Amino acid sequence: MAVYLSPVGGVAAQFFTNTGVVLAGGKIYTYAAGTTTPLTTYTTSAGNVAQTNPIILNSAGRVSGSGEIWIQFASYKFVLKDSNDVLIATYDNIRAVGGIETQTENFTGTGSQVNFTLSAAPFNENSMLVYINGVYQQRDTYSVSSTTLTFSQAPPITSTIEVLYT
Repeated sequence: MAVYLSPVGGVAAQFFTNTGVVLAGGKIYTYAAGTTTPLTTYTTSAGNVAQTNPIILNSAGRVSGSGEIWIQFASYKFVLKDSNDVLIATYDNIRAVGGIETQTENFTGTGSQVNFTLSAAPFNENSMLVYINGVYQQRDTYSVSSTTLTFSQAPPITSTIEVLYT
């Protein structure tokens, strides 16, 4: 599995409380962006060893073990808390460093459906290409909000809808 360096905690990052004290025993919870659904992070670039969730910081306020956080090609939410689970910060809609990977999704038109659910939120609306039966769709024919792709008019019945995005 391809994994990418996390911009939150990445390599050798040190965390502190809001008053500047080293965050010994602090916790980093990782979720799918905008949710409280846990999302796995990894200890190495091989993506074969999962971090604990929460990730427990060592006495120096750093990620224990490898000192690295690697993430999938997905949008994450990171919640940083102290050792007593007191919230310090929340970072939402975080993507991987170097995580420029194209997602491809395929749907079939029903003739009445206008909303389609993507498996991940696009980086931004300008990073999308949408085709219906192989014909590129102009931006004014659809919109996207988080993981919902909405067409201004329902694609024809049995039409092939292909969506490419980063």
